[in-house]
Amino acid sequence: MNVKVLNPTTGESKWKKQRVGVLGAKSKMSKHQAQDSLEKTIAQKTGGTTQPRADERIATLGWFTRNRFFPLREGSTWKEETACSRRSAIERDILAKFGDVPMGQIDKFMLQTHLNDLARVLSAGRVMHARFYMKAIFEEAIDQDFVEKNPARKLILPTQLRPVDKTTLTWDQLRLVLVSVPLRDRILLVLDMTETFRPSELFALRWSGFDMDSQTLTVSQTAFRGKLRDFGKTRKSLGTVHLPAGLANELWLWKQECPDCSPGAFIFPNSRKRKGAVKNGFIRTDNYRARVLKKLAEQLGLPKLNFQVLRRTIATLAQTKGSVKDVQGILGHSKADTTVNVYMQQIDEGVKQTLDAIYEELTARPKLLAVS
Repeated sequence: MNVKVLNPTTGESKWKKQRVGVLGAKSKMSKHQAQDSLEKTIAQKTGGTTQPRADERIATLGWFTRNRFFPLREGSTWKEETACSRRSAIERDILAKFGDVPMGQIDKFMLQTHLNDLARVLSAGRVMHARFYMKAIFEEAIDQDFVEKNPARKLILPTQLRPVDKTTLTWDQLRLVLVSVPLRDRILLVLDMTETFRPSELFALRWSGFDMDSQTLTVSQTAFRGKLRDFGKTRKSLGTVHLPAGLANELWLWKQECPDCSPGAFIFPNSRKRKGAVKNGFIRTDNYRARVLKKLAEQLGLPKLNFQVLRRTIATLAQTKGSVKDVQGILGHSKADTTVNVYMQQIDEGVKQTLDAIYEELTARPKLLAVS
């Protein structure tokens, strides 16, 4: 069988002979059955396409990952946000080291020593992801007949891993944050702390989703990397949430001062026109994190302040304000441990009571803290 193969280095293609192997016993197959079996084998070897495929003897890990692995994941299992972050991590933590190395020359020793080196400088999560994707990439390469064995199959996770960041704040630290910012940012952060919106959900909120009479707020879109999307990270990302009475009143007051309170306007618009940005458009998460949260952390002497820290903090502190299932409902998580998901049911009234309790803690008079 002749197969047209592509040289990933030069970009040139040429014909290469490959053995088909035994199709079956001649005495048990007709001519037509043999032809069907041959066509099936050829389709498996070529991926069902007449386009030239890379010669597995010289295909590099970088070529295979970018041309064969990424397209499969991005078209089936990875959403846009996920694809962007995972591509970046794989490029940085795996391909920067092995991208130009032919796949057939990579062995377990090379991968294990690289994983050990990563463990000295990266977080535990980054190292675990690197091991997972090493395995996944080579497993896909086996399925596509580029390699015969998976050198990453028995990689061992290094024992000396940097601890995962688990920074949380106290109620008083949260209150101090709220009394240190202007009205727009105060309401934005109170809303984020009570409802624990993800940034992509928070910055896409529009006035059309705010219902003062029913004290609810509806998330209909999410914002990611300067784009609006009609879907979120999980199926619970979009929907209507309960607002504590005090928070609904504060949001109503902000509506009176907001530059544009028309139904289609964003509740928290950007404050000024930037190059390439639309005035009164939505805020970008990275800009808000750098301009507001990072500066607040330095000003108030906080160990760290970002949206992940706020979600982790509320999830920790709210355990005394409601049941685990209520907190899960507030955070919008689609999964918890088996016990919680199977045996505990979310009670809507319980979620409302927990939200009200969180709001009451946030709006209590803050105690004086020593600011260094």
